[in-house]
Amino acid sequence: MSLKKKITGTIREIRGQIVEVEFNSDSPSLYELLITEKKPVTKLLVYQSEGNSLFSCLALGETDELYRGLKAETSGESLSVPVGQEVLGRVMDLFGQPCEKAKKIKTRLSHPVMQEPPSFGLISTKREILEVGIKVIDLFSPILKGGKTGIFGGAGVGKTILLTEIIHNIVTLSQKKNVSIFAGVGERTREGQELYEALRQSRVLPGVAAIFGQMGENPAVRFLTGFAAATLAEYFRDFANKDVLFFIDNVFRFAQAGMELSVLTNALPSEDGYQPTLSSEMSAFHERLVSTEKAAITSIEAIYMPSDDFLDAGVQAIFPYLDSMVVLSRKTYQQGILPAVDLLASGFSVSLTPKIIGDLHYETTLAALNLLKKAAELDRIVSLVGLSELSPADQTTYRRAKKLQNFMTQNFFVAAPQTGRKGQYIQRKVTVQDAHDIITGKYDETPEQKFLFIGSAKEL
Repeated sequence: MSLKKKITGTIREIRGQIVEVEFNSDSPSLYELLITEKKPVTKLLVYQSEGNSLFSCLALGETDELYRGLKAETSGESLSVPVGQEVLGRVMDLFGQPCEKAKKIKTRLSHPVMQEPPSFGLISTKREILEVGIKVIDLFSPILKGGKTGIFGGAGVGKTILLTEIIHNIVTLSQKKNVSIFAGVGERTREGQELYEALRQSRVLPGVAAIFGQMGENPAVRFLTGFAAATLAEYFRDFANKDVLFFIDNVFRFAQAGMELSVLTNALPSEDGYQPTLSSEMSAFHERLVSTEKAAITSIEAIYMPSDDFLDAGVQAIFPYLDSMVVLSRKTYQQGILPAVDLLASGFSVSLTPKIIGDLHYETTLAALNLLKKAAELDRIVSLVGLSELSPADQTTYRRAKKLQNFMTQNFFVAAPQTGRKGQYIQRKVTVQDAHDIITGKYDETPEQKFLFIGSAKEL
């Protein structure tokens, strides 16, 4: 931000992390930092205008020492986060301070947390599949390089472990030297520690930069952490010309932090009690995570569904930006099928076209979805009168669907210490061929239980 004449305002009201500051002459710029006159100083980020002279600001520290009448002066600067090669291998907070017990992060550059997305003409529209080695994702919800994938699920159904496995398979097993950014927004500190240890032990930490605004932080920090992570991704895309893998856990907590701030600003709530600015906040975040001609940003996002409700407005606000989605089901989880993916709900991806994934994959996925739909219709009949009451053709359909569902189970590398079973990476072409063989009847004589937690069909 360009330097200009400093102006002074007066604090009029303090509501949690929202501080209202009044200016009598000139007005500050949006997202400009204000500095209080009281020592130690508190930094305030201009968040929104409440009129010609009154502004709502986000307090980036404790508000205990603030009071009405205290002066706050414009700094001519915006909130910035350190960028550059020095942040790789490090875990930091919104202010660039290290979270691990290590030396201070020293960089020559810092970029503003709040930035505009690239212009439409710079956005790349290339379509390329990013293989992750997880059967159910590669078959039903292929991830596009440069696209956005959402992992939806309620509490305790395996979103974080699935996201961590994807990180392991792409970052650890990939031969390409990608840069990875991980944003922990509103999640547990323990999960961040476990991720850090897993990346360190697999020796890929030097290519990963992590930024955390965990559950215990105030809503202003949690809200801005998502934008700070986007700034890191933009730097490596635009200035280092490197493809970026962007992981965030959890986007719903980002929306929730915005809702908490909205309540403090006394804004009239919109649908489901969410902030009226929910859509614009989601667009401001997601439209920065796009691919350009220089390099790609592939975004994989965990999304919590409160009460397993797909129709929650906070969840619905994320849908327009996704290229593919993976939906985790509590019912599937309770059946012991892991990952607990709802296959019918997850059969959505803009990459499911023959031109992108090939004819065999396309035809196999459509046949699999049709098979699962027919089996779902037969399931109620089977639960009431038994499988033997179905016609021979329906019995065959039902059994093949069960085998396909069991075949989609997989042992994860990141869960090996808990399960005692070694993780497996299955190539997409192997998954497609094996699924095709199950659907066409090659394994009709094999019991469905034998398909649980195997890698490829060769293990049969």
